[in-house]
Amino acid sequence: MPTSFEEKIYSLLRQVPRGRVTTYGELAKAAKTKAYRAVGRAMKSNPYSFVRMDAKNQNDSRAKNPYAPIVPCHRVVKSNGEIGGFAHGIKKKIEILKKEGVIVKNNKVVDFEKLLFSKDKFK
Repeated sequence: MPTSFEEKIYSLLRQVPRGRVTTYGELAKAAKTKAYRAVGRAMKSNPYSFVRMDAKNQNDSRAKNPYAPIVPCHRVVKSNGEIGGFAHGIKKKIEILKKEGVIVKNNKVVDFEKLLFSKDKFK
């Protein structure tokens, strides 16, 4: 069961649109905390990272993509634009980001500053 801090982080992360990325630091600032590492732990603990669809939900639009994220942890990168970790592996993270239009070269987001969803954009 997620803690209230984790739920706050997940709520913020849900605001990051497809094709954009944010950082652990930006999420922490938006949550009004300096606990950047706790944000990373929340990403690691995310029970909402991917929807596992079963056969009876085939009409659900997410069934076409069984990895449809509820809380898109794959959009969280390091403050220098490097990809960082991911529960399903870095290769999978890059694959998902590329499908969303984020270009990654040498494990770094291309045009990082342009794609960054910063603390002032969170509601």
